[in-house]
Amino acid sequence: MSTEPAALQLTPDQLTMPIDLQALGFTTTDDLEPFRGILGQERAVEALQFGVAMHRPGYNVFVMGEPGTGRFSYVTRYLKAEAKRQVTPQDCVFVNNFDEPREPKVISLVPGSADDLIDDITQLVDNLLATFPAVFEHPAYQQKKSSIDRAFNLRYDRAIDSVERVALEKSIAIYRDAQNIAFTPMKDGKALDEADFSQLPESERETFHQDISSLEEVLNEALSSLPQWKRESSNQLRELNEVTISEALEPLLAPLLEKYSGNQEICDYLHAMQQNLLKTVIDQLVEERALEARPDAYKKQMLVEQYCPSLIVGHHSSGGAPVVHEPHPSYDNLFGRIEYSSEQGALVTSYRHIRPGALHRANGGYLVLEAEKLLGEPFVWEALKRALHSRQLKMESPWAELGRLTTVTLTPEVIPLDVKVVIIGSRQLYYTLQDLDPDFQEMFRVLVDFDEDLPRTPDSIEGMAQLLKTRTSEEGLAPLSAAAVARVLTYSARLAEHQQRLSARISDIFQLVAEADFLRQLAADPLTDLAHIERALQAKEMRTGRVSARIREDMLSGVILIDTAGAAVGKCNGLTVLEVGDSVFGVPARISATVYPGGSGIVDIEREVSLGQPIHSKGVMILTGFMGSRYAQQYPLEISASIALEQSYGYVDGDSASLGEVCALISGLSRTPLKQEFAITGSINQFGEVQAVGGVNEKIEGFFRLCEARGLTGQQGVIIPQANVPNLMLDNSVLDAVKAGQFAVYAVQHVDQALSLLSGEEVGTLDEKGHFPPSSVNGRVVQRLCEIAERDREDDEEGNDKNERKKTD
Repeated sequence: MSTEPAALQLTPDQLTMPIDLQALGFTTTDDLEPFRGILGQERAVEALQFGVAMHRPGYNVFVMGEPGTGRFSYVTRYLKAEAKRQVTPQDCVFVNNFDEPREPKVISLVPGSADDLIDDITQLVDNLLATFPAVFEHPAYQQKKSSIDRAFNLRYDRAIDSVERVALEKSIAIYRDAQNIAFTPMKDGKALDEADFSQLPESERETFHQDISSLEEVLNEALSSLPQWKRESSNQLRELNEVTISEALEPLLAPLLEKYSGNQEICDYLHAMQQNLLKTVIDQLVEERALEARPDAYKKQMLVEQYCPSLIVGHHSSGGAPVVHEPHPSYDNLFGRIEYSSEQGALVTSYRHIRPGALHRANGGYLVLEAEKLLGEPFVWEALKRALHSRQLKMESPWAELGRLTTVTLTPEVIPLDVKVVIIGSRQLYYTLQDLDPDFQEMFRVLVDFDEDLPRTPDSIEGMAQLLKTRTSEEGLAPLSAAAVARVLTYSARLAEHQQRLSARISDIFQLVAEADFLRQLAADPLTDLAHIERALQAKEMRTGRVSARIREDMLSGVILIDTAGAAVGKCNGLTVLEVGDSVFGVPARISATVYPGGSGIVDIEREVSLGQPIHSKGVMILTGFMGSRYAQQYPLEISASIALEQSYGYVDGDSASLGEVCALISGLSRTPLKQEFAITGSINQFGEVQAVGGVNEKIEGFFRLCEARGLTGQQGVIIPQANVPNLMLDNSVLDAVKAGQFAVYAVQHVDQALSLLSGEEVGTLDEKGHFPPSSVNGRVVQRLCEIAERDREDDEEGNDKNERKKTD
């Protein structure tokens, strides 16, 4: 395993993988065909096709992936294309339940006919207003009504006449008005008033009193059947009204019954409406006092509220299955709601106040929801599972279960539910639901997994170029030159952090193209070229680079201690990555290690103060295992050492500093200075092998910019794991410096290679007897451990001698 610097240094060609302009085969994107479908997501496409085609309960779909990969746009586009070929679901309306108004009924209709039914009922209401009360003013009706009244009056008059004859025989007259009947004494054929009556002898007055009393009994006897006469008269009048109304309704309802004869639910509703109208016409349209007469507009509104169907969902007759995306999946927006109005201080409602939800509109088709929004709404997830499990859409208020709903509400008829739910969410959320919700796997059996990147092949490069052509055409942007497309593809590979892959985060790529097109417009250029793409990237870095620039200023001014020249014992430059909003950048950080005799072992200061996260602490423990297995075979690792990431005041996570930490620790043990013009990153295992880390491009560029600001010397460089070489997609400024010999990037596979670069000398390898060369770095580590062990042994012997002397004394 070579430790020569030249053998470990990477060439400029290894630091990036540019796009071959000649291989693109076009001059501008106008030369390309539009792209159809989705790029590089074959697994996801097949899964979605299966999920849509599988018509069985429980085969709902969860689309998993990161935002910006085109998952939402592709899913909705595919669903709409598939839905057009499927059967259009029936229209639905709510109608009044005249027997129990609190339980509205549902009527299903042929697709596209719900509006016709509503128009027909509205026209029926207009016809009712034109028919009533005019039909009661017809001479035939008035004649029959007068006949009933005359029959009643005749009976009444006959009874009164019979009483009057008896009264006249007793010289008593009868007076009657609309409300009362009175008896008055007579003398000489003349009615007596109070004064005349008082002048009569007492015996005559007493006789009159007795006669009047007896006549009242006769009157009561004669009118004893009056309630029955009134009842019979009222019944006859009611029958007359019902017959009259029925005869008037017949020509109004007959065309509707004939038109909807194929739908029994509508026919039943029209018959129920006919029966209810018998009462409504009398109560609301006929029997009104002149002072309480209401305008026709009020009457029409009243009839519409009572009889006109309320639309739940209507479809175009040839529209196919619905595809509904609900961006705000609250309980009301999904399941519908019942609205209330205030009348005289009380909340009232009716079937006309029912508002459908997204599940009503998507019934018979597809409902697209976003997982994060769905799970953030109260009551919704459990209610959605209940609906999917029961395959019924029940409208109820979730507040009723909590006792928060105190007014009278409705219980609409349950609607059969046949919908395929497509939830779009992140990987983390999908696995969390799988772990915590046992019902989730049973109801969402189809996983559509969108990759974050795709292989870099000629087909994917061509597809990405065609996709750029399609999007620029759709959004009215200028075409791109081949050089601009090549730079965009290089940027895509940088997002994927791999030389042989392209990022599937299409939204980030289109954002760059849109910003470059804006700069093109300012320059009044016809094409978006390479220069526009570069300026757009620089402008974005400038907009988001305040934090990184401030940190670099602190390093240049000495507030943050980072050396880029010289050598020092027990310290080296590590590389970290910070993410602030949408800005990701690398920041050098000093790693320091101190070593002294003792038995405390290797102390991770970050962990001791609760700033070190688990993965970082794991890296330090692996480091301890490596040190023990390599250097403590003959002598115990009886040392006290402290490792810290200097001037870090937040949480530290990740094990990418473990390579730098072990080098600093070995430097402290062997008293070997490490070159400060290097920065290092990498993770190690217990055998000292260097493992890949994340954010390697940002880390290299972060240290390079600090060195560039201080002045490049040609001796500065970065040490990275060999396994990270395929991840290198470095900025042009770094590439230019490497080509000019002003900066270097080294790739190592073992701790010894990194230590050799940092120390500038051979670290030493084990000979046949298992010993390191005494003058090597590793040899000096073993020698230091030997010295510490010898001193500890001498201290122990001296302590034993003192104890022996005490016993002798």
